[in-house]
Amino acid sequence: MSSDGYEVRPVEATGAELAATRALFGAAFPTATHLDERTLDWQYNENPDGKAVGFNAWAGGELAAHYVTLRLKLLLQGREVPGLLSLNTATHPKHQGRGLFTRLAEATYRRAAEAGFAGVVGVANAASTPGFVRKLGFQLVAPLEARLGMGPVARHVAEPAYEFRRVWSRDALAWRLRHPHGNYRFVADSRGVRVEAPTGRYGIWAVMAVCEPGLGRELSAGRGPLNPMKVWLGLDGGVDWERSRYFTMPRALRPSPLNLIFRRLASEGPRLRAEAVRFEAIDFDAY
Repeated sequence: MSSDGYEVRPVEATGAELAATRALFGAAFPTATHLDERTLDWQYNENPDGKAVGFNAWAGGELAAHYVTLRLKLLLQGREVPGLLSLNTATHPKHQGRGLFTRLAEATYRRAAEAGFAGVVGVANAASTPGFVRKLGFQLVAPLEARLGMGPVARHVAEPAYEFRRVWSRDALAWRLRHPHGNYRFVADSRGVRVEAPTGRYGIWAVMAVCEPGLGRELSAGRGPLNPMKVWLGLDGGVDWERSRYFTMPRALRPSPLNLIFRRLASEGPRLRAEAVRFEAIDFDAY
């Protein structure tokens, strides 16, 4: 235990620890009812890419702060490498203002670098982005685009040479679509199977991704009524917006401004260029 009374330990995601984590989220974010023990178990233990990587800060028997990243595969500047998605963080109101989040994040990144992970990607809101950039050394890649429209999302005939995108295996995709609170539907698309999710606004669904035929074979296309209005959230230099019936979403309708952030862990390298990134709603915990 450190001199300030906190013991920092790796996340184990056992039943008792998940219950303590759920209680912490309840204290820190009373309205975040979706972060129940079933969802945490799904995120931390069932991911086919491996168990979650993160740290807890304990004050005696009380969980004071928590930070977790989820494992994933990345295509990073021509190489497929192991990476992490920065996801869940919380500090109990009684323990805020003591630098616990930064301490847990740095402990996570040290352990991840030692294990050979290439980098950490995350989506941060306007309030949390400065902390990630200034205190933790993340690159602010770009704000995510938020578009509203209808029909398919058209793509350029020749896609860019992506410097960064998430790589989905069949098993990982199946796991992602088993989200305990997910309510997905699958619609036939000219390029494969389009995955959509409700946004919480009546009649508007989000385009999560279009799965290539090889990955989408297990999905049942054509389920459910088709709503004309769609939301697309992400970054993708391969989308041809001039041929898509989508426009920039008005601020009154869009979610809180979100930024794509990235930090290298295992080696140095050039900064990511937003125009060479593919990152869409299915790639993070958007819906």
